[in-house]
Amino acid sequence: MKSENNDDNKNAESRVQVSAGGARRTASRQKNAGSRTRQYRGGGKNRQDKPFRPTAKKTAAGGAVKNSRNTQKPAKTSGRPSGRKNGRRATSKLKIIPLGGLEQIGMNITAFEYGDSIVVVDCGLSFPEDDMLGIDLVIPDVTYLKENISKVKGFVITHGHEDHIGALPYVLKEINVPIYATKLTLGLIRNKLKEHNLVRSTKLKEVKHGQVINLGDFAVEFIKTNHSIQDASALAIYSPVGIVIHTGDFKVDYTPVFGDAIDLQRFAEIGKKGVLALMCESTNAERPGFTMSERTVGHVFDNLFNEYRTSRIIIATFASNVDRVQQIINTAYRFGRKVAVEGRSMVNVISVASELGYLQIPENTLIEIDQVKNYPDDKVVLITTGSQGESMAALSRMASNMHRKVQIKPGDTVIFSSNPIPGNEKAVSRVINELSMKGADVIFQDAHVSGHACQEEIKLIYSLVHPKYAIPVHGEYRHLKAQAQVAESLGIPKDNIFLLSSGDVLELDEEKAQVVDRVQTGAILVDGLGVGDVGNIVLRDRQHLAEDGIIIVVLTLESGSGRVLAGPDIVSRGFVYVRESEDLMEEARQVVTDAVEDCLNHQRNADWSKIKLVIRDTMNEFIWKKTKRRPMILPIIMDV
Repeated sequence: MKSENNDDNKNAESRVQVSAGGARRTASRQKNAGSRTRQYRGGGKNRQDKPFRPTAKKTAAGGAVKNSRNTQKPAKTSGRPSGRKNGRRATSKLKIIPLGGLEQIGMNITAFEYGDSIVVVDCGLSFPEDDMLGIDLVIPDVTYLKENISKVKGFVITHGHEDHIGALPYVLKEINVPIYATKLTLGLIRNKLKEHNLVRSTKLKEVKHGQVINLGDFAVEFIKTNHSIQDASALAIYSPVGIVIHTGDFKVDYTPVFGDAIDLQRFAEIGKKGVLALMCESTNAERPGFTMSERTVGHVFDNLFNEYRTSRIIIATFASNVDRVQQIINTAYRFGRKVAVEGRSMVNVISVASELGYLQIPENTLIEIDQVKNYPDDKVVLITTGSQGESMAALSRMASNMHRKVQIKPGDTVIFSSNPIPGNEKAVSRVINELSMKGADVIFQDAHVSGHACQEEIKLIYSLVHPKYAIPVHGEYRHLKAQAQVAESLGIPKDNIFLLSSGDVLELDEEKAQVVDRVQTGAILVDGLGVGDVGNIVLRDRQHLAEDGIIIVVLTLESGSGRVLAGPDIVSRGFVYVRESEDLMEEARQVVTDAVEDCLNHQRNADWSKIKLVIRDTMNEFIWKKTKRRPMILPIIMDV
């Protein structure tokens, strides 16, 4: 790590020199470009460095071409990524393997492979679909990484949202490699790992924006971007065959609530070097124009607080949107209101963010949820989870009278500071209806701006980077398709735009790019403490039980003779109310008795599997004729 830090310091110093101005700026930039290329490409004596991508030659002040990449001196061994031999040409191709995050919003994870090195970008989860009954979380299948664990050099994380970090505690139990991330992102990851007792066994490496880390045949540079959470990064991934830029989740915000604006200059500088591929997020690729600045929400809060001066105000938002929470706190302070926070994830994020200095809370502003009842309605604000209608989130429990400490009452003002994620619309609508029925004023418009780039911001990145290949990521197919159209409108040939599916292996270099293979991917279901022990068959059974219920048929046979000693007895759950359907149950019992006796008469030593099949078929046919339903039939045979 010593050489790594030295390289980072050199890069930082040269970046400072670049901004100094005049001739010194030009010379420094040329010198920096040369040293950076040598570092990322590696190389030895008596070789010509192959450029990442053909670019115009730069001329020094005297007019002679001195810094052309094809005439550079070889880099020192300490300044290049480890794991490459001196003088070795780039003979392999770069593989980009999305293991999740395509065809959906969530579960983002992508592997970059060259030679004996694999770098993994993000490791997120997604939330279960409506038909995944009882499932808590969905994490990606990382079988490919497990099969190639000796190659995996580390996880590189773009930002601290659940769909980018949520699967780490589960994956690290099988693939324990270092994690590289910025300060806030690392703080949130550390908090998650504490819950799973993994902090001591995991190497967590903090990275600053502008810093470069060497990981095998790769070097990765973190670039400052804006998003709905602080410390978000884009990644410049330097490989022996070229540069790949991964934007992460981003937007172009010139007036962020906290910190600096996106580093567009750095995107442009890397673009001038020549970029092999751009992997740009697609969440808002269908939306024209620009995404509004996060600061505009602050003005909306000011107006709403002024309009509802006498009301108790409850605001539901994403726990990870630290900037949004900051603006709520700022407005509450200006209006003389105390702030209470409710929801486990919200409390955790605010605790980490304030501890690390990303959230500024005025003294005596924050109160415990238990203290809310001690203040008049016009002196408190509640910040809570549940903006997506999650059944067990704090706001949903308030709406359904299940919350132990907060009850919704007439005159309350509830603000939804978010937009429903596709698929959550019904759940959000249900919560809004429940709140309205209790007399609350519900506001769900104009109190939110997206953290994702719209079309004009995507065009801006493409124009700065000038990639040879475009690889839309982070979105459903329609989102990826929309970005592909944007890329094509900017002059990128259709053959150079790749709409990948999870599991595709995209092999590329300067000459060619193509999908050459597929690897195993999929969803691993987490149910309680069980990871992967619930599969499609179990889910199908759960759905069957939920839809039609179950009928249990209990039969006792005499050992040896096979004679029926007791039963069959019929127990029903979730099918019909037995007390009101005694005739149906008695008729069913008689039908099963006749079928079993007939089976035993024809086959004296009939095995249990045969008897169970007869019971199941007979009951299915009878129940369908009588009710047009197909409950699950479970025969149980006891031997005495």
